[in-house]
This record gives sequence, structure tokens and C-alpha cells, in this order.
Amino acid sequence: MAGKIIINVTPEQTRVALLDTNALLSELYIERAKDASLVGNVYKGRIVKILPGMQSAFVDIGLEKAAFLHAADVLSGFDYSIFGEDLEDPVSLQMPIEDMLQEGEEVFVQVSKDSIGTKGARVTSYITLPGRYLVLMPDVEHIGVSRKIVEEGERERLKGLIEQLKPQNFGFIIRTASEGCTEEELKRDIDYLMRLWENIQKKKEKISTPQLLYSDLGLALRSVRDLLSHEIDKLIIDSKEEYKKVLDFVNTYFPKLSDKIQLYEGSEPIFDADGIELEIPKALGKRVWLKSGGYIVIDQTEALTSIDVNTGKFVGKASLEDTIFKTNIEAVKEIAYQIRLRNLGGIIIIDFIDMEKEENRQKLFSVFQEAMCKDRAKCTILEVSELGLIQMTRKRVRESLERILCEPCSYCDGKGFIKSPTTVCYEIFMELRRIGLTQRNAKILISANPQVADLIYDDEREGIEAIEKENGFKIIVKADKNFHQEYYEVATL
Repeated sequence: MAGKIIINVTPEQTRVALLDTNALLSELYIERAKDASLVGNVYKGRIVKILPGMQSAFVDIGLEKAAFLHAADVLSGFDYSIFGEDLEDPVSLQMPIEDMLQEGEEVFVQVSKDSIGTKGARVTSYITLPGRYLVLMPDVEHIGVSRKIVEEGERERLKGLIEQLKPQNFGFIIRTASEGCTEEELKRDIDYLMRLWENIQKKKEKISTPQLLYSDLGLALRSVRDLLSHEIDKLIIDSKEEYKKVLDFVNTYFPKLSDKIQLYEGSEPIFDADGIELEIPKALGKRVWLKSGGYIVIDQTEALTSIDVNTGKFVGKASLEDTIFKTNIEAVKEIAYQIRLRNLGGIIIIDFIDMEKEENRQKLFSVFQEAMCKDRAKCTILEVSELGLIQMTRKRVRESLERILCEPCSYCDGKGFIKSPTTVCYEIFMELRRIGLTQRNAKILISANPQVADLIYDDEREGIEAIEKENGFKIIVKADKNFHQEYYEVATL
């Protein structure tokens, strides 16, 4: 399990790193101020088109692209796995979508999946509101318990408490974090969620269509709500403003964990201090080397992700079968780690090196299942095929790390990826802040690719001016068409 949460906050973006007990980066979340996630947001929308052949509808919720609403999301409810829970599937009743909805009709929907690639956001008409310990389901008489709470006595205790505390016509999902909770803690969570629902209902009656009714917490507070637990040693954040918000939030809803919250006051940037900054570029690499000399190759496409295992420099000491088996077992742990770190979703095909013994295939599958147990996302894993393949799916709610930090490469006609101008721009900002730690009132020349320079001059002008004012810098930005988009120079004159 993770041992520490590191939160880096700048005006441009918030980054959350989850470190395990060995101080190894295991999960990374990035949310940019100009491109924040919409998952969990509730909208009052309007049906603009119904497609009976696809049993779906498009909903105008005020975004650039119409949202996608499938018939199953009108009837069967929300996929609770976006909250990191592994729950029993709700009962589904199927009716044609044209019998349930009409074009022009107003609907009350919640975003269940962000816009990914060319697709618009996916929405559901069943609203669910996550708290620290519970998920509220209005108009649903159901109590569910996370499968990750395995002790039957504890499951029954929690279910009994919720049955006593819950209002009529409301259902609840008991989250993994609720294990060991007192009645008072659960009641506090219920009261908070009910106030939230009442505010949404009041706003719903007053506003026109399409409008946002409720937006989920920002990344920093969302991470505190979903990741902070007794197993986390500490949560460190480098922004005084966000630190106060986090501390108030924790003191209000789970005060027992307040002593874990710390404000970072070191002179070195927080992601540099823990070595996280160095790990991020590695998480974008196509090839990952194993300690034995073998390696894995990760190819991410729009349809699926393929992962290939190779022996590389590893020649082994015994038989060929033994060499292959050891390489595959070592690769399993690295693959599970990379899937979480890169936030790979959808269909994933893992091509292990072929093994002749069925016994070895079964061992490989068991080890992989065990390695994936740490993953909070919902996964379905099929057994090793005769070709040595493991096919799996992993719930995809948000873009992968690669898609957040990179864009299709114009230099190679979309065959690879490079860092986006925004990413390079923010790296320049971080470099300027590092200089500001040791130098004041300096004159600085930034040389960069024209696309990066234009971004600094235009959309990110406020950011560069804020850094100038904060450090007393005089900054000159020079566009150089000979510079690769990822390359830049920051020189003190």
C-alpha cells in the first residue's frame, strides 16, 4: 500500500503523487486549471438527438461536444467503479431508448467519463454523490458494500448501521474507507451528502437548460477524500492556500487523520525533493527495462494498449523454459505497476514470452492477479491463452498520463508522441521558479520553439508576469524555429 501523498500546486496545474512504502511513485494524477476533469459533475441538459439504432442519445449540457447517453445508463444506474470501489453489478431492466426519452426533453445527468480523444463526455441519468465513506444514490432503495471489505461481520455491521441511519428513498454504497468507522462518522457523511443533494435540487428548479448544477471537488481535495487513509503515513502539500483548505476539509469530515497533513516548507521544489520529477519522463517511455536485462514495450493506441515482454540481455542459467518463466514473472510486477502509473485503460493485451508448461502459465496468471489487486480501478482479467497472451480490461474514466502530457507528434506524422507546448511551457515556469530560489532581480533569456514562445506571450502571459513580479525578474522570450518543440534554454544574462 501507499505510504505518502505528495501534492504540488501551481496556478497552472495540480499534481498528486502517490508513493508506496518504498517511496516508489505508484500513481500520478494531473489536473490543469484550463482542462479540469468533469467526472462527477451534474448538469441540467436537453436531449438533442436520439439514435435508436445505437440505443443512445446525445445531450446538450453546455459543452463544445454533446454528451453521450446510452440506454443502459438511463435504466441500470451508474458504474460505481469510478470511485475506486468493486461492487456488485446493479440489476438492469432494458427498454428501447426511444420509449424513455424524446428530443427536446430536459434531463438531469451526471458525467461518468471525461471526453477522451474525439469522443464527447459520457453521462448517466442516475446521480451518485461520493462522500468520504459512502456514495449517495437518490431515489434508489439499495445498500451495497464494497467487495474489498472482506470480513463478513464488518460488512453486516456497516450495512446494519446504514439501514438505521439512511433517509427513505435513498440508497448508499458503503466504500472501502468506511471499514472500522463509527456510527457518528457515518452519520456525518450522510448529513453532508444530504445537504449536497438538497442544494442541487434547489438549484435545479431555478436555472435554465443547459447548466451546471454541481461540480465535484478539485483534484487536491478529491485526492484527500479518496486516497487519504490510516495506511498513509502523511500527506504533504506545497501551497499554503490549498494546505488550509485541505486541513479544514479533513478537520470537518475525518479529524482523526488531521495530524497526517503537512505543509511543505523546503527550499527545493516538492516533486524534486522526492525524486518524482525524474520519474515522470520515464512513465512516458515506450521501453521499460527489467533488472534481469529483459524489457517490456508499451504501445498505446486509441483502440487498445499492447504490452510485449522480451528476454533482452537476460540469458538465464538453467533451461530455456526456466529463463522464459523468470522473465515473465519479473515482467508481471512491472506491468501491473506501469498500468497504474500510466493510468492505462480500456482493452489491454499483454504478450508474454511463450511457455510450454501449463503449470507455469497458471503460476503466471496467479501472480498477475495478485499484482493487480492493488489497483483501485475495476479490472477484468482472462487466463493466459495458448499463445501466451493475457487479455484484460481496465475501467477508463480519464485520459492516460501519456495523453495528458503529450500530443500526437507533427514531426513523425502521428506515429509517436512529444510533450505539448503547454507541458514545455510549465516546465520552463518550474525552471524559472528554481532560479528564483537562489537569484533575485535577474535578467533572463528564454529561447524556445515558436509554438512554446507564442504560448508564453499569449495564453500563459499572466503566468510569466506573475513569476517576474514574484522574483523581480526581467524575462525576455526568444522564438527559435530551429528548436525542437521539447527543447528550450533558460539563461541568466
